Amino acid sequence: MAKSQSVVKIEGDKSRGRSPGVEAMEKIIQVTTSTDTHESAKEIARLVVEKRLAGCAQIIGPITSVYWWEGKIEETQEWLCVMKSKTILFGQLKKAIVECHSYDVPEILSTPVSEGAKPYTDWLMGELRDSS
Repeated sequence: MAKSQSVVKIEGDKSRGRSPGVEAMEKIIQVTTSTDTHESAKEIARLVVEKRLAGCAQIIGPITSVYWWEGKIEETQEWLCVMKSKTILFGQLKKAIVECHSYDVPEILSTPVSEGAKPYTDWLMGELRDSS
């Protein structure tokens, strides 16, 4: 028999025309960056988790990236670092990534998470801290 899991909406209540307020500041986000080495991805992951700017980080790779750079198409092997955080910490998280990233123009993208399993989201929110 499978365990039942509750699912919680992360977004604020916009249905009554009100501002989402504090709930919007607590929205869970997934932040991604790509690096040229597995070691670099591990360094970023460990840094942001140690600072509690991300509750966890996963490293995926190697992957193949195809992109325009300096007027030509490049194809390289990279590792993707996926971090779970919250909107209010994005500025600090981005700064930490930039400070230890080897790229001139690092990919740093934040994607809002609209729903998640309540035990996981509760755990995640309990692990995150403002380090400013």
